[in-house]
Amino acid sequence: MMSFARGSARFTSSAAGVTASLVGFLFLVEITSGILQGFYIPLIPDLVRHLGIHDADFNWFEAAQLLVAAISVPFLAKLGDLYGHRRILLVSTVLTAGASWWLAFAGDFWSFLAAWALQGFYVVWLPLEVALIFDRGRRTGRGASQTRRAAGLLVVALEAGAIIGALSGGRVFAALGENVTLTLFMPAIAVTLVFFAIWFGVPESEPVTGRSLDTRGFILLTVGLLLITSGLTFLRLNGPGAWWVWVLILVGILSFIPFGRFELRQKDPAIDLRVLRQPNMWPVQLTAGLVGISLLGAQAPLATYAGTDRANGYGLGLDASDISTLIGAYLISMIVGALLFPMVSRLASPRVALIAATFLVALGYLLFLPFHLETWQVFTNMAIAGLGSGALVGALPAAAAAAAPRGQTGIAAALTNTTKTIGGSFASGIFGVVLIVGAASTVTSTAASLGGYLTVWTICGVGALAAGVLLFFVPKLAFSDVAVLEEPVAGELAP
Repeated sequence: MMSFARGSARFTSSAAGVTASLVGFLFLVEITSGILQGFYIPLIPDLVRHLGIHDADFNWFEAAQLLVAAISVPFLAKLGDLYGHRRILLVSTVLTAGASWWLAFAGDFWSFLAAWALQGFYVVWLPLEVALIFDRGRRTGRGASQTRRAAGLLVVALEAGAIIGALSGGRVFAALGENVTLTLFMPAIAVTLVFFAIWFGVPESEPVTGRSLDTRGFILLTVGLLLITSGLTFLRLNGPGAWWVWVLILVGILSFIPFGRFELRQKDPAIDLRVLRQPNMWPVQLTAGLVGISLLGAQAPLATYAGTDRANGYGLGLDASDISTLIGAYLISMIVGALLFPMVSRLASPRVALIAATFLVALGYLLFLPFHLETWQVFTNMAIAGLGSGALVGALPAAAAAAAPRGQTGIAAALTNTTKTIGGSFASGIFGVVLIVGAASTVTSTAASLGGYLTVWTICGVGALAAGVLLFFVPKLAFSDVAVLEEPVAGELAP
């Protein structure tokens, strides 16, 4: 913590806008976010027994939370742009805390499913934090660079919290005599406490006056996202053979045609498509979706590959403890990547740093194709991909905020999360299918095929490579302090 305090002090000395106090309190918020993401993972087998359900039923919890996050994040972020990002950060924290407490007392499948889904409101925290930081830094003329550095620290907190949660979940459960309710009190207490950290330590942003909420636009957006994310969820659960799954996805995609026409007629639209089509914005949003393939879709296949018996001729044959160590090393590499990104941005440019990060992700996954039989090879590949992934987690919302006009930083940052979620959901569905193909020929009955794993790594690598190519279309000075000195206010962009 002392090193963090020294690092944070640089924000105070470089400019008065983004203070060490602000970053410090938001650091606590992201630690809590990481704890929520890591704490429950080692408890999954015990939660399954507690609820009296099958292992496969747990997939519904993750699917429901992703659905709530995809739909709610753009809406909450827009409310932050309109009424203050701190205010909506507090609201989302209250909602997350209520869901976390409900989760602790939920004793049946349906109530647990509802509570787990509503806990997904925490996903909006990082976009709101990025918007808060950019708003403070904007007043000094160094908003873009300060936001990148602060976002890097927030990603450090996020990944550190995930490690803390993953390491403490099982230990707390054992220390409390395997009492599920008492164990689930821990994340609920953490979220409750972080509400007071925000209340007392985070200043409000300055929303642009005279704005209005495009309710009908958000209804159309919600319908489209609901159809697409529901279709992707059912694709993962039912496989590609269910024709109605593809109908859901297709109808969801087509629904954006009337949505787009409606939004272009609005003075203050829910999603400003004129902003999205700018050359410094659309590559960032597409990059988030493409990188989401590996960030959210590849983690489960990597874990199962590491645990696959070597008798199959591939796999690492690691036990649960060693797999946890491997995942922990990956998270540490993400922390390093998040810290290095602002340095590379300062030495080269933010655009070059983003391109380099996507290429690292591509390199890491494509290296799996020839090198995957030894533990050190898998570790090296994951570390390389982790460096790029860690940089992109905070850099993409920061870049979107820097590219957005004043009054749209929250929604722009949030959309990177939505596209990332959609990319990850699509990848999860596809990966579940390709891993089954050829599995019948494996030595152990539960193993996926090597061809399936090679396909997964290829999709991840090519997706990240495509993202890097797209970023070449971004103007050279995009996301820099110079580029945002004369930023327009929302609604003032030329059509």
